[in-house]
Amino acid sequence: MTAFELLSPAVRKFVRDKRWEGFRDIQSAAIKRIMGSDGHFILASRTASGKTEAAFLPILSKVDFNQQGVAVLYISPLIALINDQFMRVEDLCSDMEILVTKWHGEANKSLKNKLLKDPQGVVLITPESLEAMFINKPYDVKNLFSQLKYVVIDEIHSFIGSDRGVHLKSLLSRLQDINTDKFSVVGLSATLGDFNEAKKFTGEPEKTVVLKDPTAKDLDTVFKYFEQSGANLPLELLKDLYRESRDSKVLVFPNSRGRAEEVAVSLMKISERVGGHANYFSHHSSVDKQVREYVEEFAKSKVRRNFTIACTSTLELGIDIGSVDQVVQLDAAHSIASLIQRVGRSGRREGAKSRLLLYATNPWSLLQSLAGWLLYLEGFIEPPEIIDYPYDILLHQALSVTKEHSGLGKKELTSKLADNYAFKLIAVEEIGEIIDHLIAIDFLEELGRELIIGVEGEKIVNGRDFYTVFNAQSYYKVVHSGTGIGQIPVTPQVRENENILLAAKIWKIKFVDHDGKKIEVVPANDGRKPLFLGEGGDVHPRIREKMMEILFSKESYAVLDENSAMEIEKLRKEFAVFPITDIDLQRPILTEAKELSLYSFTGSRINRTLLFLWDLSGVELSLKDDHSRFKVDNNVLDTVEFDKLLGEFSDDLDFHLENFIYAYPGALSASKWAAYLPVKYRLLLLKQRYFDFEGTKRFKDLIWVSNTVNGIG
Repeated sequence: MTAFELLSPAVRKFVRDKRWEGFRDIQSAAIKRIMGSDGHFILASRTASGKTEAAFLPILSKVDFNQQGVAVLYISPLIALINDQFMRVEDLCSDMEILVTKWHGEANKSLKNKLLKDPQGVVLITPESLEAMFINKPYDVKNLFSQLKYVVIDEIHSFIGSDRGVHLKSLLSRLQDINTDKFSVVGLSATLGDFNEAKKFTGEPEKTVVLKDPTAKDLDTVFKYFEQSGANLPLELLKDLYRESRDSKVLVFPNSRGRAEEVAVSLMKISERVGGHANYFSHHSSVDKQVREYVEEFAKSKVRRNFTIACTSTLELGIDIGSVDQVVQLDAAHSIASLIQRVGRSGRREGAKSRLLLYATNPWSLLQSLAGWLLYLEGFIEPPEIIDYPYDILLHQALSVTKEHSGLGKKELTSKLADNYAFKLIAVEEIGEIIDHLIAIDFLEELGRELIIGVEGEKIVNGRDFYTVFNAQSYYKVVHSGTGIGQIPVTPQVRENENILLAAKIWKIKFVDHDGKKIEVVPANDGRKPLFLGEGGDVHPRIREKMMEILFSKESYAVLDENSAMEIEKLRKEFAVFPITDIDLQRPILTEAKELSLYSFTGSRINRTLLFLWDLSGVELSLKDDHSRFKVDNNVLDTVEFDKLLGEFSDDLDFHLENFIYAYPGALSASKWAAYLPVKYRLLLLKQRYFDFEGTKRFKDLIWVSNTVNGIG
């Protein structure tokens, strides 16, 4: 039977009414496999390939929605994505009279109450809203979700390798526990580097099938180079970007919210001077929600209007903004996976090519961008972080489970955590130690044979901040004459009379209300440079290795413009002084009059670990990670041979790591709940997520001994 013939009559009618000429490859494959099996699936294909329909067409055909209870739960990483996908899912379900309900903090309360009285249909939710239900209204969770047949996880790649992903796995495991029968999981993703990690979200990775559509869009790519000398982007780059974008629909991805604002404001000014259109916007988490939604609606309007949106990762995921002609990346993206996701936003019309324009403002950013691009063409995507021992999320879930059950026995709590597939590699003894610690710090309290939330724990669990496992920066609302413009993170630089960039305009801060967390602003016209903040990211070792390969090769690249090609050749000439014969085993050392530089060409975490270990040896070095370069005073050579600076892994490493945590508490700032763990487990998290001792040992053993090659500067 064909994929179409396998579908239910109601779904076939929907397809005919839409006048679809046929199914895309991922849709045909998903229909055939899902209709013929109750197993778990990961659907992986490029952006705009119809993955939502690929999952829902067979699910809607299989499931009996006349039975009591919500049958399908759709989980999304973003509220904005839920609001966007709601229209598509409701369109699929409306003729079949299947109720579709949004469930998040901004959703209609009366519709949620209606669902509670008569649970049915499809629910769209975020992990955080699901967590809130578990701890505040556990009866509602059972009432709504005890008869689930399918859970669909959208943008599953955004959860992989993160605390939020571990949290979601734990919630899914808890949902399975309350279900009458096992439900099936279908994960959707446009980009995946490691399907094994995606499979773990189902709880049964060995029974999970990956359906991958390898079809790639044709892609036109150009690299351009403009040297940046000050804090702002070069004027010539902005002029060139204006020429490239003025007659198209364009998304520009800088690497920070501040840079996005700079781009939007600068292009608007250029357009005003030459009489161009006014459709220049910024879109990121600091921009007011209503402003973001206006930009999204403007972009996907059926009326052809050219526009440029300078954005961050808020438009990296699958929010529908219609067809985009070109994607622009400003300086190196933090990861290849991120770049691929961004590229997928262009060329979404059938038969259209994706177009990518990459600007670089310094030679090392250009080199990293080129390395990432070449690796993408080779089929490499960074493998996700593997979090096998999430002690911090286990602590959070210990409190959540205790709250859900309004108290339970210590043995029962331990058993529930041990049986949760998010924590299956954590030993029962370790779970017991963490529970005992929670009792000791009064987060849990022993009441006879039962554990309840303790006095200190109540302060944590009863706050809205408990629903999330990621740290939310402190933001102040920015207001002009009573109208909300957006929000910005609070830093010491945010003060009266400073200028800020927000919502594609420059504003002057008139008053900062710390009690009300509000900043009053007025339009700025004094020419003073505005503040903006940057955001960084760790770089994978393979990207740095590819950067070194480029430097020591003679290959030319058609995607580089003349200036870019010249900058790559300049870098090659600088490194020509090193007699490297094996780029896999050797690293260059530059000896100059007063200092010595080692180029490690390895990942950010290994570089951090090297710096830490050298510091233990009493050697003071500086690290410029984007260059992968260590610098040390040449006087060090009088006492220590350079290739022995690393030393041996110390037996008292944990002692030094504990000192490091107290000296640099921000090292674990990415983990919201690590601070409440016993020190022993904080050290384990530090080794897993901030440093890379195993990778450093391999780097040391492979490269270090007598394989650094000197050059004279």
